[in-house]
Amino acid sequence: MDNCNLCPHNCNANRIEGKFGICKAPYYPKLARAALHYWEEPCISGTRGSGAVFFSHCNLKCIYCQNYDISQEYFGKDISIEKLVDIFLNFQKMGAHNINLVSPTPFIHAIKDAIIKAKEKGLSIPIVYNSNAYENIDAIRQLDGLIDVYLPDLKYYNDKYSIEFSNASHYFDHATSAILEMYRQVGSPIMDDEGIIKKGLIIRHLLLPGLMDDSKKVLDWIAMSLPKSVYISLMAQYTPVYKAKEHKILSHAISKRHYDAIIDYFCKIGLENGYIQDISSAKSDYTPAFDLTGI
Repeated sequence: MDNCNLCPHNCNANRIEGKFGICKAPYYPKLARAALHYWEEPCISGTRGSGAVFFSHCNLKCIYCQNYDISQEYFGKDISIEKLVDIFLNFQKMGAHNINLVSPTPFIHAIKDAIIKAKEKGLSIPIVYNSNAYENIDAIRQLDGLIDVYLPDLKYYNDKYSIEFSNASHYFDHATSAILEMYRQVGSPIMDDEGIIKKGLIIRHLLLPGLMDDSKKVLDWIAMSLPKSVYISLMAQYTPVYKAKEHKILSHAISKRHYDAIIDYFCKIGLENGYIQDISSAKSDYTPAFDLTGI
């Protein structure tokens, strides 16, 4: 952490001395919420909920981020690694199906230590790594053997969109490389008798207005690069918030025509497994309250 290169921005920030990179993340973990979450994919949330740990800060600057108040305005509270261990173990006591690390990239170093310590104290439920996939392979390799389920986004194919909407150059190249490493570590999904995922890769793709062709190219890559047993989660929940409200392309939800076309294309190219979010989910109701619950 004296030369942070966890993500492709390669800031080289000395976070031990309090220097900030693009994500502005401090050295110790910073959290905005730690609570049972019921709005993830069914195999993650199940009936008892997913133990979601929402980290503040983010290495992307998405102008449509629903969690912008913690990702880009940095609301949250710094905690120790020992406190993070306690949060993990408490979720297990509460009956959570898993530990769900939301936007964990800037804190991989601390998360790695916390998982190891928590396992030494009896943590046995799966760990879900829920990220934007804009990560360096070496950072993901540090987690080999510690993460059970990878839940990455694959946001864009075209660099034009990743730069304009998220300030991330070469997003597709970096994200797909990270996803292939994730797959190498955990493989295709394995479910228990209750239909809850125990191990494996699920790729999320958020449908954005005006980007139908880009979405098709993302799905093409998945179909060509990974086995059909990998799960894809097509998300239709996009609603314009934050800076997207004034953007010429992103200022409205996706259309029913766009939604239907992508579902048809998903089937046409032979993809089989995963989830398709209903278009009625395009509202802000699913954004949790970031109020330091559980911290």
